[in-house]
Amino acid sequence: MFLELELARGTPVEAMERKRDGVTPTAARVENDDRRTVGLFVPNEARPVLDQILRDYATGPLTPAGEPQRKGFVEPIEQVRRARFETFWTDDDARLPEDPTERIWWEVWCVRSAEVELDALVNRLDARAAARDHRLYFPETVVVPVLTDRVTIELMLFSRFAITELRRASDAPTVFLDSDRDEQIGWSRELAERIVWPGSDAPAVCLLDTGVNRAHDLLEPAVSSGELHAVNASWGVNDTGAGHGTGMAGLALHGDLTTHLASMDARNLQHRLESVKILPPPGHSKTEERFYGPVTQSAIVIPEIERPTRARVFCMAVTNDKMSGARPTTWSAALDQAAAGVMIGDEGTPRRLIVTSTGNAPNHIERDRLVDADHIPIEDPAQAWNVLTVGGYTDKIEITEAAFAGYRPLAEAGDLSPHTRTSTSWARKSPFKPDLLMEAGNRALSPSGTDVLNADSLGLLSTGPDTDRQPLIPFRATSAATASAARMAARLMAAHPDYWPETVRALMVHGAEWTPPMRAAFDRAEGLRETAALLRRYGYGVADFERANASATNHVALVSQAAIQPYRARPARGFKECHFYPLPWPREALERLGDADVELKITLSYFIEPNPGISAGIDPYRYQSFGLRFDLRRRGESVREFAKRVNMAERSEGERITGVVDGDHWLFGPSSISAGSLHCDVWTGPAASLLTRDTICVRPIGGWWRNRAGVTTCERQARYALVVSLKTDEVEVDLHTPVDLAVRNASGIEIGFD
Repeated sequence: MFLELELARGTPVEAMERKRDGVTPTAARVENDDRRTVGLFVPNEARPVLDQILRDYATGPLTPAGEPQRKGFVEPIEQVRRARFETFWTDDDARLPEDPTERIWWEVWCVRSAEVELDALVNRLDARAAARDHRLYFPETVVVPVLTDRVTIELMLFSRFAITELRRASDAPTVFLDSDRDEQIGWSRELAERIVWPGSDAPAVCLLDTGVNRAHDLLEPAVSSGELHAVNASWGVNDTGAGHGTGMAGLALHGDLTTHLASMDARNLQHRLESVKILPPPGHSKTEERFYGPVTQSAIVIPEIERPTRARVFCMAVTNDKMSGARPTTWSAALDQAAAGVMIGDEGTPRRLIVTSTGNAPNHIERDRLVDADHIPIEDPAQAWNVLTVGGYTDKIEITEAAFAGYRPLAEAGDLSPHTRTSTSWARKSPFKPDLLMEAGNRALSPSGTDVLNADSLGLLSTGPDTDRQPLIPFRATSAATASAARMAARLMAAHPDYWPETVRALMVHGAEWTPPMRAAFDRAEGLRETAALLRRYGYGVADFERANASATNHVALVSQAAIQPYRARPARGFKECHFYPLPWPREALERLGDADVELKITLSYFIEPNPGISAGIDPYRYQSFGLRFDLRRRGESVREFAKRVNMAERSEGERITGVVDGDHWLFGPSSISAGSLHCDVWTGPAASLLTRDTICVRPIGGWWRNRAGVTTCERQARYALVVSLKTDEVEVDLHTPVDLAVRNASGIEIGFD
């Protein structure tokens, strides 16, 4: 129960609190005459206590001093009424949207112990809560930004748990950008003092960019002078590219600084920075296009020579301007070689995780010159199969600058950023790109609807190269998204040092989810062709560290890292191995769910050795050294029938497999996959029908190792990472506990094709 109390002048709000009974004051306002209006949360079990307090005051015996009992609690209360929305609203009334169905970002203040319950409620109401990186934590409360309308907020208010206060979210970077030099330096130093900085053995984000100016309070402790390099020593290692490299560094290390500067929490960094300058400073000759690949590969080797055992993720937000990535190029193939560890001199070198950007859309001011992202192809070299290609979406919709009065955000919250590109226009036999999305900022549309401008409040906040005069700068576009993704990868490497680069990539994609506007587009899609086109637009969704790093009680995850020999050379060339994974489904839990839908998600990640050539852009089998696919045992299909369907060697001579109809439960389906080394699909259907779908197969498909390589190469082993999760919206049903944790890291059962 929530009440609204009007208190007498000067009454402290704390006088209404009864900690032992859970009676808690919430939002409080002071009126002009010093009267206090306060919300009061009364748990159901405390209502009898409150009733007794009122009876003691009204009818109980007087105290020895001749006063009514409970006088100090009751008499300051001048009026009592049931709480309303206005009880919790402590912001300026003018900041409330006039339309109660308008979706905005709200600051939802709640007690810290209710955070998990709030997240679950937000999901049930089809609202969206910001990731933990964008929340503010105080000793007793947490401030959670929630994207929804006023109607939904009012439903949330009167749920069982305690929301203490509501405001309109206002964590725009302009608060800090509008500060003068001394204030910016003060903000930066204060945050730096709250950070526990990483040691020299921590994983690193290695930036391939314009260099980094490390003389910044928020960078220097995490990047030593020995961790700054250049492919050409005459260029120097400092940032000479209008601050691009230093801006990338701030986001790759900290993420968006806006929330961190506003917080008072201590921060524990688990990764470092490295930098290799690959772009020449002004006055030096530009690198010729034909050397982009070799320059990038040489840049990758430099920090590895310096620190060969360090775990690192390479981050490159540099693309070949206006060059579509529709086909493999020497640059994209060079990145594929580097990721797979097959560059010249790479013998014994481990695989590498490389994060690249899609490239930016043209930054036109006139709206009639803007083109939809579906017609702006991703730029070279982001088509590389083995890299993690990052596009941009945006949640930035609050414009705070007075100079932009009357302007509105160009993109709605949760949709593609106006800065990003897609692979919608590429041929079908090309990899799906981008792989995932991160925040890239929005743009502002003029009141007349004719002009589109970049507003700082619609961007991110990062570290600036001019550390003495402007240490904080706005940063945006797919560069910002790429730096943020690289940061997430490094955090996962720190949390899971035994995970391969292939696995980290799989986890990031597996944990990504589409926002409500994206999901709505998938729901409207008619047929697999339209669904596949949306995958080329939105990738696998927006990445989130918490989802990638851990599974909740109602989200069972299996992670496997394995090696497979795809082919044999003798006695005749053909397929060699096939891996089967029995899935330890919690049968009783699934039976209780019955017809309720569950979501089975499977992600397979591996790195191929590229073979670019005349037909590589037409036939993926000519480009990839090997390929892998996953398959799920179908309903009504015996284990033996499943093995025969996926493995020809299990069949008798001349035996034909009719196959069991699988239905339309897959979002994309196996026929949608034709290229790439990262595959993810979602099966959605009744829980009970999943009981017999309890085995996954990982099997090889064609590649140039099989038919065009020597015997030794043909019989090489290849690594892969497999991530499987089972999720339901029924939070009361525990899917996790029934699964033996030892099984979660089980290896596949190897079955040969011969």
